[in-house]
Amino acid sequence: MSLPSCLTGGKERGDSNSWTLSFGGGPEPRLETAQVGNNSSLWTQALGRERGACSFKGLARRERGDLSAAASFQALQDPWDPDRPRLSAPAVEEPPGDACPGLQPCPGHPGPAAVRDAMHPLLLLYLLPCVSGLPFYNGFYYSKPNGWNLGNGHGEGVFNGVRLVVETPEETLFSYRGANVTLPCHYHYEPALLSPRPVRIKWWKLSENGAPEQDVLVAIGLRHRSFGDYRGRVCLRQDREREVSLQIGDLRPEDYGRYRCEVIDGLEDESGLVELELRGVVFPYQHPQGRYLLNFREAQRACEEQDAVVASFEQLFRAWEEGLDWCNAGWLQDASVQYPVTLARQPCGGLGLAPGVRSYGPRHRRLHRYDVFCFSAALKGQVYYLDHPEKLTLAEAKEACQEDGARIAKVGQLFAAWKFRGLDRCDAGWLADGSARYPVVHPRPNCGPLEPGVRSFGFPDPRSRRYGVYCYRPR
Repeated sequence: MSLPSCLTGGKERGDSNSWTLSFGGGPEPRLETAQVGNNSSLWTQALGRERGACSFKGLARRERGDLSAAASFQALQDPWDPDRPRLSAPAVEEPPGDACPGLQPCPGHPGPAAVRDAMHPLLLLYLLPCVSGLPFYNGFYYSKPNGWNLGNGHGEGVFNGVRLVVETPEETLFSYRGANVTLPCHYHYEPALLSPRPVRIKWWKLSENGAPEQDVLVAIGLRHRSFGDYRGRVCLRQDREREVSLQIGDLRPEDYGRYRCEVIDGLEDESGLVELELRGVVFPYQHPQGRYLLNFREAQRACEEQDAVVASFEQLFRAWEEGLDWCNAGWLQDASVQYPVTLARQPCGGLGLAPGVRSYGPRHRRLHRYDVFCFSAALKGQVYYLDHPEKLTLAEAKEACQEDGARIAKVGQLFAAWKFRGLDRCDAGWLADGSARYPVVHPRPNCGPLEPGVRSFGFPDPRSRRYGVYCYRPR
């Protein structure tokens, strides 16, 4: 196979499905190397050159830890010299995107082939994060001939006198665990365009509280792909023209946070933010053997065992605004240690400090030990006090719940039932971690303190027959 004259140093590797191309010709060749082939990686260090360069079109997808090239990739003839021959590498077809129940594509929206054809003579590549020397730009890398304006990437994207505008809600969205939620995102052009344009869509979750940024979904035409823990739970809603909303199913406590919707049209991209909060309750938790015995990893595990996650600072602050007062310091999601005080007092930091959330700052995740503040989202099931003719040991309590078609409740479930279901009971009962507690919504005589809350008897002897049991039945 002969190579176009603008490709120099091309060498066949003995595999008709794999080519290594070296680009030269001209005083300052900007495209140095590229590699295509079945299941091979796609590498590039610079793109294009002023005249006589080969242009490219195609796609390569980036997944976390996945360096495979995807979709058809081909070299086109020199746009300034159409008599030069064409070199085509074999197409690598990406498997269909994740199924999205209820997906309604925009009327007249082109398919992947039309998207690729519309991009000539541009090159749009998902950037492979392991390639050194390349900038990271929201997962995409763009090339342009001389004199093209890339835009500023902020505010409203402007190209050829047309503005690309992305609209997302300013208010925070609230939902609850196990629900389905739609994060709205729409785009339009000003002035309006007469015909639809192919665009690429990317949703990702922003980094916060020490958690890494997470890719959620990318879409090109009618094809889309989701990533990580979002696989099988997210899809792109396109019920209306130029709607690219993200639907998340079976919400989990860790799904709360800020999501970015990005729309890419050629060399222009615009984005908007959507903030999602899960309704839940923050509660302090300590090791069964006493105070300040959990390092950060153990604190994470302790919350998970109680059907909860480690609370963020924002969640703890909101709980403090609602009246949470606790004098023991606990881990938060960003590995800082803090505690909320609504009433200043001597044993809790002294009288000279104003009420607020007090901080010890970041602590060593392995060496330092504290309690933890957990966050439990709203329930999908039912928590109830099991009516039983006699008090039970811990083992008997677990067995009694099983005989009732349920299982013994966890601490996070009891707090959520108290907060969102109004569970109010003056009888102490066993929970799965071996503690004994009871929830009070309406304080009354002979039922503990005068404030609502979940009362605790700590971790009694599991052989003691002084308590009933709280059970949990999933829905």
